Parts: sequence; C-alpha cells; structure tokens
Amino acid sequence: MTEPTPRRTPAGAAVLREDVTEAIRDAVFEELAAVGFARMSIEGIARRAGVGKTAVYRRWKSKLALVLDLLGAFAAQGLPVPATGSLDGDVRALLEMASYALRHPIASQVIPDLLVEAARQPEIADAIKEALLDGQQGVMARIVREAVARGELPEGTDPAEALDLVVGPLYWRLVVVRTPLPEGYVDGLARAAVAALRA
Repeated sequence: MTEPTPRRTPAGAAVLREDVTEAIRDAVFEELAAVGFARMSIEGIARRAGVGKTAVYRRWKSKLALVLDLLGAFAAQGLPVPATGSLDGDVRALLEMASYALRHPIASQVIPDLLVEAARQPEIADAIKEALLDGQQGVMARIVREAVARGELPEGTDPAEALDLVVGPLYWRLVVVRTPLPEGYVDGLARAAVAALRA
C-alpha cells in the first residue's frame, strides 16, 4: 500500500509581503494620530492601509499587539549617540534630536495618547518605557561616561538624574502642556542643563 502523497502548501501561502506589512505599520501611526488608541480599530487601520482586515490579523492578533510591536521596533532602532567631542555639544545634540522627534506632526499626537493608555494598560507602559526611556538612558550614560573621561563632569554623576535634568523640561513643554518652543529654547536649555550638571 502506497503512502498518500502529502498535499503541497500553495506557493506563497505563508509569505507575508513586506510592503503590505510596512503599509499597515504606517497606517497605525496615522490612525493613532487621527482617532487615538481607544477609538482605533483594525477596520480603520486596514482601510487606511488599503488592505483587507485579514491582512492585518495574519500579522497581529489585536490592535494592542500591533501597537506593542511598533513600539518594540522603535526601541530596537535605538538612538544615535552624539559624538561632538564636548559635553555642551553632546547635550545640545541630544536635545535637538528629542525636540525634532517630539514635534513631528504624528508623534506629537501619538505619544500623549499612548501615555494616557499606559496608565490603564501595563503592557503599553512597559513598551513605552523600553521605546523611550531605556534608549535615552543608554545614550545619556554614554554622554556622561565620556564627559567624565574628559574631565568635564565629576566621577559619580548619575546618568538617570542627568537625563531627567536635560530632557525633562522638553517633555514637559511638548508632551504635557503642549506649548511651542520659543526661539533659542533648546540652546538655553542645553546651557542651563550643562551648568547644573557641573555644579
């Protein structure tokens, strides 16, 4: 008795097209900015991406899983570490990068909304911490370490406190009270932060 010939999987059945995946990811950011996490739906994401709902569900089981995946991908990219050769230059470069990201039209809508959701959903809180805080702490640790090596900061300078001091005012203005930055704000903040770190 011959063994039955196994059925062949249709060609391409298990392949997820990368261009479709990227279109869905882009649509999630746009949908979050437009309606917020609470009102966001798989149907709306699919419509905005120009795909069927099944294309979304083949990749992610829920909108929460989708957002967590996006935050994880953002965290994995990491932030470039400033390498200007001075503490003043590195702090200013970090503030320039952070202010540019926070003022992005989509990010300026998405980040505050996700922070609200983070108070309700621990998974989002953990993902935001990994995507935003952990990456920036790593960058600041490198800035502090190199500044100490150059003699610009004392031994024992705490990178976590330094990060709070440097970017805290920026987050307060752009994410919490949502006021535009006056001209020269980043330069002034960089000078004040460096002075405080050296004090």
